[in-house]
Amino acid sequence: MSKKHQHRIVTEPYEPLRELQRYGTVVSVPIALDASVRGVSVENLNQVLVDTMTLRDMYKKHHWQVSGPTFYQLHLLFDKHFDEQSELVDSIAERIQSLGGVSIAMAHDVAEMTLIPRPPRGRDEVPVQIARLLHAHEIVLKEARAMARQAAEAGDDGTNDLLVSDVIRTNERHVWFVAEHLADTPLIPHEHEPA
Repeated sequence: MSKKHQHRIVTEPYEPLRELQRYGTVVSVPIALDASVRGVSVENLNQVLVDTMTLRDMYKKHHWQVSGPTFYQLHLLFDKHFDEQSELVDSIAERIQSLGGVSIAMAHDVAEMTLIPRPPRGRDEVPVQIARLLHAHEIVLKEARAMARQAAEAGDDGTNDLLVSDVIRTNERHVWFVAEHLADTPLIPHEHEPA
C-alpha cells in the first residue's frame, strides 16, 4: 500500500446536509403537464438515462480495449459514439430536471438500475465487443420506442420529441455504423458450423 493511501482522513460535513428533493418525486413546474404525466415520463427517462450511461461507458471501455487489424478505425468510432452518447445523457438528464424530477447521476445507481448486461472486466475480441454494443443499443431502442409512444399518448410532446429525434435516431445510426464492421462476420456461429 502506498503512503498516499495509508492515512485517510474522514471529516464530517460542517453543517447537516439535507435533501432538496427526494428521488422519485416531481415538483411543480409551470409547463402545462399534469404531475402524474410528468412523473411517468421522469421514471421512464431515468431508465433510458441509466441504460444510455451504461452504453456510453461500454463505448469508452471498448475504445480503450479494442485491438486487431481494425484497431484504429474502431478506436476512433467508439470514441465518437462515446461523445454522442454523452450528449444524449446530458439531454435526457436535463429533460428529467425540466419535468420537475430528479435524474440519476451516480455510478452505483446506474449499475443497480441498468437493463444492459455488465460486460467482463477483461478485453473481448472485436466481434464480441460489437455484439455487446449492438445488444445494448437494441435494449435502449426497444425501451425508447415504447416510452415515446407512451409520452405521445399522454401529451408529453417534449419527452416524445427527445426520445424520437435524439435517442432513437442517434442509436439507430450507431447501430448502422457498428454493425457494418461485422458485414462478413457472423455474430454467433451457427449450431452446426465450427466456431
